[in-house]
This record gives sequence, structure tokens and C-alpha cells, in this order.
Amino acid sequence: MSYDLNVPVTAYETARKQPRQCAALFTPAHIAAIETRVDFLVHCELGYNVLAFNQTISKKIDPKTRVNILDSLLSQLKARAGVVFLKRLTIILNEESEKGFGLTSINALAVESYDLLSLVLTTSTTCSLVRLAYSLPSPLTTDVISLPLTSPRLPFLLKHTLVQAAIKNGATGGLAFGVSDSGLNTKRNWWAAAQEVVRATKGKRIIVSGGALAEADYRGPRDVQNLISLLGLAQNLAHDASTATLKSLII
Repeated sequence: MSYDLNVPVTAYETARKQPRQCAALFTPAHIAAIETRVDFLVHCELGYNVLAFNQTISKKIDPKTRVNILDSLLSQLKARAGVVFLKRLTIILNEESEKGFGLTSINALAVESYDLLSLVLTTSTTCSLVRLAYSLPSPLTTDVISLPLTSPRLPFLLKHTLVQAAIKNGATGGLAFGVSDSGLNTKRNWWAAAQEVVRATKGKRIIVSGGALAEADYRGPRDVQNLISLLGLAQNLAHDASTATLKSLII
């Protein structure tokens, strides 16, 4: 099985302004474009079998203003033999998020509708909070923890003890390869930040997935494994990052 657990999806502009109108989240043209992207990932030489469509929100989850757009999407996509579709929610945490992520028992139902939960950490405070609360086993456990790898520098120092404690709790770090070839500065930032993540984690509990928006940025499973081995990962750890660790998140 081959996995891409980060296929970005956004609703069109009118739907984003009126998120409760679920039926109008995707136009026929939008669906057709996503179908084409899925065919490209599944066929050609890429051959992915498991795709996680990724809905991204900022600051916190709020059931009053946010809706699971992926339920609407998956109901409109045609089924493909041997291909599994999953739903992933990614929350980008900033300074305002330090007051609360919205990941509470009250909002548990809103999170349960997704197969994977991911957090992007942008401050040292949110990093500490996630390590203490959301990497431990619970209904609100975070499956993937990511960092803004394309920024000029990481927003905070990756402390070895903090990272290793999160890994011990079962946390998984996510690297999105889809931006590693985008522009000279972005590419340079990605490689430097990704190498820092590998150093802090010692290559353990890392996953690599797409996050690409253009066909030119997609890579097949073997290409991904070769790519991340250039970050300093041993071959066995590079293999785990693109196969076994991905599988452990969904089984």
C-alpha cells in the first residue's frame, strides 16, 4: 500500500463565506479538477492507494462557524477499486490559539468526523501545550504534528527533551514534500527546517506526505523515500517515514 495523507482541499470562495451551506461547497468544475488530481495520484507512475484529503483551518476549531467540507466532497467523488479515501483536519495554531484550540470534550463530535487530526505549531507555547495534552492517548489525540517548514526560520528552538517526550507519548511529526521544489527561497527554507526536524527527532516517528497543489510537485513513493534520505535519514528510517509509520496512523 502507498499513502499520501496530505491532499489539500479548499471549498470555493462563496462557500467559505457561508460555511453552513454544505450543499454549495464545491462546484461541478471544482469536483472535476479534484477527480483529475485523484486520477493522477492513483494512476500514472505514482500508484497511491490511500489518500487523505486535508481541510485546513486557523486558530481553533469552532463548530458554530466551521463545517466538515470533506463529507460533502467524498459523497461526490466516484469510487475507485482498491483506493481508500480518508478525511484529515489540520489546525494552524498561532498566538491567539494559546488561549485555546477548541479541542475540548464539548467539540469532540466535530473532530470525530475526521479520520486524522493534525496541528501546525507556530509558537513555543503551543508546542508545549500539544506535548503536554494532545500527544497523550485520548479522543482528541493529535495524529500528526507539523511545523511551518517554508518560513525563513523555525518559529522556536526544537528542544531535544521536549521532542523526545512527545515521541515517547506517540506523537508523529509530519513533513510535506510538496513545497520542497517551490521557488529558491522556499526550497532553501524547507530543506534547512526539515533537516532540523530530523536532527531533533533522530528520524523517529516522522511521516512524509504530499501537500502539493500542482502536478509537477507530486512524487511517487520511491521518489519520496529517496528525497527524504537526503535529509540524513538512514534508509530504514526513510522507508518507515513513507510506509510503516504512515500505515500505523490509520490502522
